[in-house]
Amino acid sequence: MQLGFIGLGRMGANMVRRLVRDGHEVVAHNRTVEKAHELADEERASGHSIEAADSVAALVERLSK
Repeated sequence: MQLGFIGLGRMGANMVRRLVRDGHEVVAHNRTVEKAHELADEERASGHSIEAADSVAALVERLSK
C-alpha cells in the first residue's frame, strides 16, 4: 500500500519506519525538508521504500501516480 505521511518528529518518524518495515511504500513530508530526506536515505539504505517530498503538493502528486 502507498501512503502519504506529513510530520516526521519523534513519533512521526517512528511511525514511518514501522510502516516501511511492514512493506508499505511511504511518501513523506516534513516542515524541515532535510529531515524527510535524511529519513528516506536511512530507510533506503535498509532496503525499504520511502520517498521524501519537498512540499505537500509534491507529496500528493507522487501519490497520484
